[in-house]
Amino acid sequence: MTATPRVRLDVWSDYVCPFCYLELPQLARLQEEFGDQLAIEWHAFELRPEPTPTLDPAGDYLRRTWDRAVYPMAAEYGMVLRLPPVQPRSRLALEAAEFARDHDRFDAFHTAVFQAFFEEGRDIGEREVLIDLARRSGLDGEALQASLARGDHTDVVLHAEDRAEALGITAVPTLLLRSAQAPIEQARALDGAVPFAQLAAAVRAQLDAIQA
Repeated sequence: MTATPRVRLDVWSDYVCPFCYLELPQLARLQEEFGDQLAIEWHAFELRPEPTPTLDPAGDYLRRTWDRAVYPMAAEYGMVLRLPPVQPRSRLALEAAEFARDHDRFDAFHTAVFQAFFEEGRDIGEREVLIDLARRSGLDGEALQASLARGDHTDVVLHAEDRAEALGITAVPTLLLRSAQAPIEQARALDGAVPFAQLAAAVRAQLDAIQA
């Protein structure tokens, strides 16, 4: 029997956000640290949904951002990220992740998408790429293809994005920490790629507040 979590951490992220990928191992370590006391749930957030223009992969903005922040943080965390040669839409990848969640393969697929984009430079806006990643993650590629064609999880993604707007979330990653019994509107916001030590301290403080 799984213990009921005492603390919840809701994470809004996008697969084209390098800081979201940089946060992934920090959150995995946090889950290991606190085990059943902590529930972490990822939610969809499109940084550049239609018709917002995507960024120029060879443009100065991305290169400056990566040189100033992404590469130094990746080196600090012991991760290897490369500026992708493409900047795709992320809607299909986010929908595919919800398909993976329904089939108990979310963590594997979630990691695979980030790795494909930020380590291999693959176009995660392409259905064929997502189907390949699904198969690698133990999912049925043909079932995913059919699900994406039907738009089975479009409403789930849009609902997550509407919830983000209602909560005032405008950038990712955004992490909302709260008692498992408290409404999300009372959560404490942690913005950006938060280091593990800061995350762990925040969770401990939340647990202490529950006990007080």
